[in-house]
Amino acid sequence: MGRIRILSDLVANQIAAGEVVERPASVVKELLENSLDAGATRIRIEVEAGGRKLIRIADNGHGMMADDALLAFERHATSKLRTSDDLLSIATLGFRGEALPSIASVSRLTLETRAAEEDAGTIVEINGGNIQRVEPAGLPVGTTITIRDLFYNTPARRKFLRSEQTELSHIAALVTHYALANPDRHFELHSATQALLTAPITANAGDRLFQIFGRDTTTHMIPVAAEIDFARAGLPEPPPWKREPDYEPPAPGFLRISGFVSKPELQKLNRNSIYIFVNGRLIRDRLILHALTEAYRNIIPPTSYPVVLLFLEMPPQEVDVNVHPAKTEVRFRQSAFIHDFVRDTVRNALMHARPAADFLHALNNNSPMASASLLVDVSPLPNGPDQPVFDPQMPAATFGDAQAASGEAFALQPERQLLTAERLAFNGATIPVGYSDNSTLTPDGEAQTLNELANLRPLGQLRDSFILAVNDEGLWIVDQHVAHERVLFEKILRDREVEKVQRQRLLMPLLIDLQPAQMITFASLAGELERNGFEAEPFGPRTIAIKAAPVGLEGRELERMLEEVLAVPDREQQAENAEARRHRIAASIACHAAIKINTPLEPSKIDWLLAELAKTEHPTSCPHGRPIALRYSLKDIQKAFQRI
Repeated sequence: MGRIRILSDLVANQIAAGEVVERPASVVKELLENSLDAGATRIRIEVEAGGRKLIRIADNGHGMMADDALLAFERHATSKLRTSDDLLSIATLGFRGEALPSIASVSRLTLETRAAEEDAGTIVEINGGNIQRVEPAGLPVGTTITIRDLFYNTPARRKFLRSEQTELSHIAALVTHYALANPDRHFELHSATQALLTAPITANAGDRLFQIFGRDTTTHMIPVAAEIDFARAGLPEPPPWKREPDYEPPAPGFLRISGFVSKPELQKLNRNSIYIFVNGRLIRDRLILHALTEAYRNIIPPTSYPVVLLFLEMPPQEVDVNVHPAKTEVRFRQSAFIHDFVRDTVRNALMHARPAADFLHALNNNSPMASASLLVDVSPLPNGPDQPVFDPQMPAATFGDAQAASGEAFALQPERQLLTAERLAFNGATIPVGYSDNSTLTPDGEAQTLNELANLRPLGQLRDSFILAVNDEGLWIVDQHVAHERVLFEKILRDREVEKVQRQRLLMPLLIDLQPAQMITFASLAGELERNGFEAEPFGPRTIAIKAAPVGLEGRELERMLEEVLAVPDREQQAENAEARRHRIAASIACHAAIKINTPLEPSKIDWLLAELAKTEHPTSCPHGRPIALRYSLKDIQKAFQRI
């Protein structure tokens, strides 16, 4: 007997399920896209246990006739393709005909559907790929698909699912994406305990943006719109000897970009707020993400990310959506052109939204924008738009609005460079300073560091950001923000251990709007937040009311701290144990409650901070790993003056 065999349909479908159905959110995506392709204007999603126990999607689309209801579960059965040529111009979200049979092979599925042309609907029940029941029923026009016990017959797949909260947050993020992309449809997402999202039909994408994100985010968004005719774009054609065998010139039609991008003041800690759609399809595309990064280069820090809702429309022939089983990746025929067009369009929108007059006005009025504007020097780019660039010789900015959330002292490296070229004047004395590459303190010398910190004599501040001090060993430069962050971090952990966390009640509850995925994450962290001094409770379906917070956290810093805690990437949450979560939250509280850079300190405050730093267990770095102090030994200084 030969070695090669043809797999059964059941095994083939389960293999396909491994490609199409990665997790419950994958099921929701496939079924939600089918509902949109069916012309549904109302879509309701229900989930239980993060989608493991139940996923139900009901729509009012055109439904299926009785024969089609059965045929839909055959492999590669689809109503959206006829010939191979159709693959070159796909205009629907689904087209492979793999989703339904793949999902049915790893779950208990019930289909209820009725087309407008028929008087009765059809119910189809399938368990693990085997049809159990087919019968007519009185049903409204549309389709309802119920998925129970996902992966019940493939336990190896089931055990790799994450926690219920994690899986539910993926579903919530997905539904939020498609609600943003389809303002002309009504979306609802319900868990077993609450309504996570209710998004009625709106007039346009701007109204839907306001509906999902709220006023605070929407006021910081800039509209983006541009289009260009492919035929007139002047796209370079490769020479004949470099052309692919199936090379064709660009398809006739327009490339259109529309949507919204955030002003530089609005920054996020990850890419979760970047929403990209190509011809209505949700995608994760490195090319477009890189174009956005380039558009914001030198406008926001490289560790921060904008909020983006971007729609690209182009002839279907110009984009290949058939390069990934889950259809989340695409390939553009004119990739370089599309990259540059997205980059320049977003860049121009950002530049026009903040003309030079606004910067000058801000400088004259000493507003927060004045401090931020000191970071940039506008110089023209060869291709037209003006691009801000960092100037290390400019004064350090007040990062109260832009950078305090991450606690970054971006002036640190420029200051280290300036020290080699400048003379520092304190109390009339001029001190030339040399720089040593080995001057950053390391954990290996913490015991020695504690002794030296206890004997420091402060001289003053450098640009209200760094404390300069001396002892018999040499000159020290201490970052006041990260030093205070280390002090607060260890105090928070000690107080939490003995349940003596200091909290302050707010005069008025602080109301914070959260996205559905953030609400789920907040619920999973509520207990730890309470043990750290927070008192919060739901205030509506997507709002929480903060009634008390740890001492030192208030106003915008309190909001930023919560945003940071809720924005941890999924891969980090999956690997996070209880201790890591405790440390992460304590570090975030400490960072946002700590003294900021560009803050003048009284001598008594400097003395206190250095004394408290000397009492910490780890005085060499902050909880996030940044160095606290630079030490210039007497030997380094003598070498700089050529005395040894």
